[in-house]
Amino acid sequence: MIRAIIIDDEVHCIRRLSTLLEENCKENIHVVGAFQSAEEGVAAIVKLQPSLIFLDVQMDGQTGFDLLKKIQPINFEVIFTTAYEKYAVQAFKFSAIDYLLKPIDTDDLLQAITKVTNKISGNEMSRKLDALFHNLKNVHESKKISIRTLNGLTFLDINDIIRCQSNINYTTIYLKTNQKITVSKTLKEFEELLSDYNFYRVHNSHLINLAYITKYNKGKGGRVAMADHSEVEVSSRRKEGFLKKLSEI
Repeated sequence: MIRAIIIDDEVHCIRRLSTLLEENCKENIHVVGAFQSAEEGVAAIVKLQPSLIFLDVQMDGQTGFDLLKKIQPINFEVIFTTAYEKYAVQAFKFSAIDYLLKPIDTDDLLQAITKVTNKISGNEMSRKLDALFHNLKNVHESKKISIRTLNGLTFLDINDIIRCQSNINYTTIYLKTNQKITVSKTLKEFEELLSDYNFYRVHNSHLINLAYITKYNKGKGGRVAMADHSEVEVSSRRKEGFLKKLSEI
């Protein structure tokens, strides 16, 4: 049984989440308390030693991030609850931290709980939070992305990625250091994460960082030469969008 607490300054949000957990997760989640301020939350974490915290991003005068910075070590799981702006949600995705958009959807809650019950170590949560804080602080600068490999979590600066190549349900990431990392995520998932950061999917099997193009060779679709000395085909149906993207750089 996972001991959980809810920290949210809005009573109706606490009630909704408590009800959803009682109706759908009572066999594996036991809510041992609910608190309405960062100060109460910090005291509750120390006293109750929960395994899981549902943490509101924006509370009266403070944030959930402020609360977490007061806790060391972080040896519990965190699921953020938020109704706030796109960049914060993007930061959660980059950092591989679970979040729930308000009003909370039952299916989203169950998916997040399933991940938690697969038990990730507290040390990994601390590293994920470090990446999250970096991404939130540096809104307009380079982002760090969390990559799960067979050996654990790897955190990459997205500016170090030259290209991503698909192999059905796996993706190989090629870095400027000549390293490559294969992960069990689809290329579509990386496209959704990176398309706003100078990446473009030129082919069903390739997502490239436009900053690392060294040459474009014309043809039906054409081919691009990359900084790692690879050549990547541009599909004919993606050519127009690709050239338009290049013209905007």
